[in-house]
Amino acid sequence: MFDVILFQPEIPPNTGNIIRLCANTGTKLHLIKPLGFTLEDKRLLRAGLDYHEFASITVYENWAECARDLQGRRIFAVSTKGGQRHVMATYVSGDVFLFGSESRGLAANMLESFPEDRRIRVPMVSGSRSLNLSNAVAIVVYEAWRQAGFAGEK
Repeated sequence: MFDVILFQPEIPPNTGNIIRLCANTGTKLHLIKPLGFTLEDKRLLRAGLDYHEFASITVYENWAECARDLQGRRIFAVSTKGGQRHVMATYVSGDVFLFGSESRGLAANMLESFPEDRRIRVPMVSGSRSLNLSNAVAIVVYEAWRQAGFAGEK
């Protein structure tokens, strides 16, 4: 129903948690290299438990390759610098959510390549730097899924 892109993720447990989230929400996961770990990393596997086999994961060498694969889809760039709160956007099946790495987020030029209405953020109190990546992904995915009426829920 939805897709999540992690651009150069660095922390294995975050990606493991996101794999588990994707498996449980029917969301496809796309990872863009370089990764800060291998897919066999014990910390990644432990965080994802046994959900790896239930998740759809694609690994790309670079952003251009991923963007080509998802061409024609609506991609929302999620960043602390996004112009609108994630709950203000209206999502439809097939939408894609792009998240930057834990230490750098999305580069300014990458973020600016998206239309303003596709640059979203999760609200935080003033003075906060950022949420944990796996928490931010969960918040956005569940809002999109809620808007879709939790289609496919058991």
